[in-house]
Amino acid sequence: MQPDDRTIRTIAKNRKAYHEFEILHTFEAGIQLTGTEVKSLRAGKVSMLEAYATFPSRTVDELMLIGLHINPYDHGNRENHDPMRQRKLLLHKHELQRIRVSLEEKGLTVVPLSIYFSGPYVKVELGIARGKKLFDKRHTIKEKEQQRGMQRMKGGMAD
Repeated sequence: MQPDDRTIRTIAKNRKAYHEFEILHTFEAGIQLTGTEVKSLRAGKVSMLEAYATFPSRTVDELMLIGLHINPYDHGNRENHDPMRQRKLLLHKHELQRIRVSLEEKGLTVVPLSIYFSGPYVKVELGIARGKKLFDKRHTIKEKEQQRGMQRMKGGMAD
């Protein structure tokens, strides 16, 4: 299979992240999972509302995804996974260094934007984000409403 022949199937998107944060840069990362977690993901049983990524220590270059809830597999046994365990994200060393530098800047965080299958692999789209203030959120909502109004006007004229 060629790397560009992979089919992408979205499992879940974090819509709340786009509302709560201003996304500055995105990365694609692999994620270290167990077998029952992959089976549960195939069924779409995941929640990423409170999830974020961080480095557990200053010396180790490992990025961990915290707060990602993958439901236990329905047909699993006592070997089933812990739904809220920390999961290691798989990135290149230069990407990890770039993320670490960004996190040291005040007010930035790493949030998962979506989780998807890329061929047989599970990937996570991460975003380096800055939290929006209340007036930023209002401005975003106002712009969306204006866009909808413009679309309605165009749709009304076409009829």
